[in-house]
Order: sequence, then C-alpha cells, then structure tokens
Amino acid sequence: MAESARRARGGGGAARRAARTAVSFETARYIERNIPNFEVLTEEALEIIEHNADTVLEEIGVNFPDNPDALALWRDAGADVQGERVRIPRGLARKLCSTAPSTITQVARNRERDVVIGGKSLVLAPVYGPPFVRDAAGGRRYATLADFQKFVKLGYMSKWLHHSGGTVCEPTDIPVNKRHLDMLHAHMTLSDKPFMGSVTEPSRAQDSIDMSGILFGKDFVQENTVMTSLININSPMTFDDVMMGALKVYAENNQACIISPFIVGGAMAPVSVAGTLTQVLAETLAGIAYSQLVRPGAPVIMGAFVTSIDMNSGAPTFGTPEAAHITYGAGQLARRLNLPYRSAGSFNGSKLPDAQAAYETSNSLNMGLLSGVNFMLHACGWLEGGLVSSFEKFVMDADQLGTLHHLARGVEMDENAQAMDAIREVGPGGHYLGCAHTQNNFREAFWKSDLLDYKPFETWSDEGARDTQTLATARVEKMLADYQQPALDPAIREALDAFVATRKAAEPDSFT
Repeated sequence: MAESARRARGGGGAARRAARTAVSFETARYIERNIPNFEVLTEEALEIIEHNADTVLEEIGVNFPDNPDALALWRDAGADVQGERVRIPRGLARKLCSTAPSTITQVARNRERDVVIGGKSLVLAPVYGPPFVRDAAGGRRYATLADFQKFVKLGYMSKWLHHSGGTVCEPTDIPVNKRHLDMLHAHMTLSDKPFMGSVTEPSRAQDSIDMSGILFGKDFVQENTVMTSLININSPMTFDDVMMGALKVYAENNQACIISPFIVGGAMAPVSVAGTLTQVLAETLAGIAYSQLVRPGAPVIMGAFVTSIDMNSGAPTFGTPEAAHITYGAGQLARRLNLPYRSAGSFNGSKLPDAQAAYETSNSLNMGLLSGVNFMLHACGWLEGGLVSSFEKFVMDADQLGTLHHLARGVEMDENAQAMDAIREVGPGGHYLGCAHTQNNFREAFWKSDLLDYKPFETWSDEGARDTQTLATARVEKMLADYQQPALDPAIREALDAFVATRKAAEPDSFT
C-alpha cells in the first residue's frame, strides 16, 4: 500500500504529527449518477456511424508520422502500412480496444480522494492548458508559476472538485523544457487530490512516472493507476509522434491516458453531426487500439473535445446545440465500446466571467452530466475559448459544480421523501415552514450556493451592491488566505525537491 511505501522511506512520525494539526477541507466524493443518460441517436444511427468509422479506418486510414515503432506494431497486428499511412482492416481496431478496462481507479496520495472513472461515475477536473490568466485586479496577462500554484491551492480547497488536474495554466516564466517539473511538484505537494502527468515530450512523461515513483513508491505505480494524462489526436486523423511517444510511456507503466480528438467542426471535421461523430469514433478507435498494442489492458479513456465554428470569423463557439448533439452521441458510442468517456467542461468563448460565459458554461456542464461523461476536464476556470484561466471564473464554476452532484442524485422515493406526514399535518391553506418534516429535513433539503447572493435588495445594496465577479474575487482571496498545505512525509518532499533540482540542472533552459 502507499502508506507503507511512504513509511519505509522514513519521516512517518513527522508526517503523522503534521496530519493531526492540518486543517482538513471537505471534498465531495466523485459523482455516481442515479439519473438516466440522455441519448439522441437511434440504434440504426449508431450502427451507421460505426460502419462508416470502420470504413474510414479501412479505406482512408490514419497517419502515424515520424514513428517507425508504431508503424511496426501496426504492421505486425495486420494493418496495411504504406509510408506513414495505416489502414486498419474492418473490425481490427474494435477487437484491439476490447482489452482496455471499462473502469479505472485513480489513486490519490490521500486515499479518501481516490476516484473511479467509468460506469456511472463523473469525476470533475479543472481547466487545462491556457497560456493566459485573468483576475479582476490584474486583468489578462501571461501566466506564471505563482498563478499555477494558486490554482492548485484553489482546486485543493474546492469542495465539488474531485481532481487537481494538470496544466491548469501554462507558467510562461519557467523554461518550456523544465516547467513540467514545477507543475508536477505543485500538484504533488500543494494538494492531495489525484493529478495529471506531462505529455509535451516523452521524456517529460517519464519524469512524471519517476516523480510518481517517489511519491507513491515505484512498485506501487506499476501496480496502480496514479495519473491520468491527456493525449490529443491531431485531427483530422493524424497521430503525431510527440503525443504517441507520451502515450507509449504511460501505457507501458500502467498509467491512464485520455485519447481525445481535438475537433472544431467545419475546420477539423465535417460540419454535420453524423460526419463529425464518424471521424471522432474512427480516431478514438485507432488511438485506443494503439495503446493496447503497446500494452494490452493499459487504462484508457475515450475522449471527445468538440466545438463548432463561427463560419463568419472562424472563431470556435461553445455551448451550442450541435456540440451537445455530438457530446450526447459520443457518449452512446463510448458506452457501446464499454469504455470510460471524457468530454464537456465549463466551455465558453467570453472574454470575461459575464452572462455569456455563464450561459455557455451552463449548457456545456449540463450536457456533460446528461451525456454520461465519466471524466470532465475543464470543469472550472475556462475563459476565452480556452486561452485564459480565470481566478473568478474558477470559483464561480467550482461552486456551480455542486448542482451537478445534486442533479445526479435523482429523485428519492422513500417514505421520508414522499412527505405524506407533512401534507397531512399542514392541510389546506397552511404552510410548511414550521411542520415537523421541514424541521427534520431543512438542512439537507436544498443545494445551497456558497457564492451567489440571495439577500433582499436592501441588504445587498447596503453591502455594496456587489456583482458575482466581485463576490468571486473576495472568495478567491479568502480561500488563498485560509489555505493550509496537506501533510506530506518530509522524506518524500525532500526526494521530490532533489529530483526536480537534478533534472533542471541536467540541461540548459529552453523557451521554445
């Protein structure tokens, strides 16, 4: 177990003393749905898309550029390999995908925060990848490591967020070839929730494995999934060698990968829903099948990052009906493959955490819940089409994730929920405020926002007439002021510090 692995390296007594004095922040367990998934495709439509996806793989094929090892694996598996083009016989990719597990347990260093990805679960993770950050005080600016560390702290303290994520923003003040070390170090030391590994170069994926070996123990990492990582397909139908190199490292080491097309409809896929779903399925089948060629049984998540496009400006659009149809349909296809599913998030194209951001985010979050998503990356903090991580939007979204938890519970029908005693007690013309049923249930009866303002106008006005962004700014400040670092064995912390220092000293800085 992880705990015994840590104690074996010393410092266990100090870690236990730190744990006794640390402040514990409540984190809700990952969501388990008690509501049905929303399905938009008929059986006939699903069969047509599956047939067409196999046709794409067999007749058109996919490219694996600059990757002779991958081409050799495909050739040995029975694919037709001509140059960098791989044409996969009908049914072969689906057969290879059958060895991938249907559910994944990702272990956190705090075992109470382990997550299950697959089945009826929904795991929520923060925004990933923006080079810019925004807050009310400083406006829009390039992200720094200090910004990154603040987001990790906010994620750790957010009740409804189950996962620390990965590149919650891109710390541009750190060299490109070394920033992954600082990001991983932050996730491992500033939070005890599950986290993601680096994918920007295969050696950085290996650094992620090595650092996880320090945190959990090398043998534990080989026997358990302790990281989830994002492997984007270069749509249409191209699997670049950098991403595939990172996938290979993770698959060989039993770590989970989200294999996800990056689709902007009309630019990287057809404008039609059915055409886009065909391409999404073909790409994910090929990517997941490749992971199973590397290591049968390697944990994978079928991904679908899908947005539409403004045909006038070329800008991506979010929260649209077409994106919802594709997200719902891709969920049906993932379930037919018996694979975990990643999609949706707090998507929006707004420049500010305003009404547009809220409308589009709400549409995107709800379609994720109803489509059967198991791992939702970008669940909070996303702004400006993914270019910006917003501090205010992070806490606004993280608060609203509580509604997904409560919606997913479904409708209880036990004797207490039927409330017949209350209806009898109150009778015609009465009110329920003082009845026994209300008194017994009011604390847990309704979901309550920790951020939004429901006060009377006069009270709201007297308190400064604060809008939601102003309330969110105050919440960010309070959360960061209240933050206390989760306990970590000092010997592990020292080993992580030493690893990062050694790796940074091993090569010159590069900002390209």
